[in-house]
Amino acid sequence: MQQWFSNPKLAPLWTVIRFWLGYQWLTSGWGKLNNPAWTGEKAPAAIMGFFKGVLEKAQTGANPEVKAWYADFVSSVAMPNAKFFSYLIPYAEVLAGLGLIVGCLTTIALLGGITMNLNFLWAGTSSTNPQMMLLSLFLLFAGAYSYRYGVDHYLLPWLKQLRTGRNPSAPIPSPQK
Repeated sequence: MQQWFSNPKLAPLWTVIRFWLGYQWLTSGWGKLNNPAWTGEKAPAAIMGFFKGVLEKAQTGANPEVKAWYADFVSSVAMPNAKFFSYLIPYAEVLAGLGLIVGCLTTIALLGGITMNLNFLWAGTSSTNPQMMLLSLFLLFAGAYSYRYGVDHYLLPWLKQLRTGRNPSAPIPSPQK
């Protein structure tokens, strides 16, 4: 498995996957940002409908789609703060999408995407969430090869240089004896 994730020749493949994931998040979030039921004068109508659906799925049969702990979270935390979540989700989706498309703060974008995928799955909606989560994990395992063709390839060494005060491409000095 390691040969798949640490092979520099596969960087173009990881880039294509990263672009696809970014496009999925960006288009999903953009649609919500331009929907008044999410971020406009009718907010938080859309997310309240979603939350009500989550609670309905939690009360069906002996093995519901939504577990009781998540239904409790939705009813006690998310619903009272529905307007906050109505804005948080679209902006998080857009930011994750942009981060993945340009390869900037890629790891943070991937972790944010995985967090959103998990929440959608816990809410009883599958859609493309399992595939997106699996591909995000692949990109995390690929590490620097997932953003070799992105802003992070240049940004992260520069940030390391700022933090440590030395050129990241310079050889590491040997310890003094």
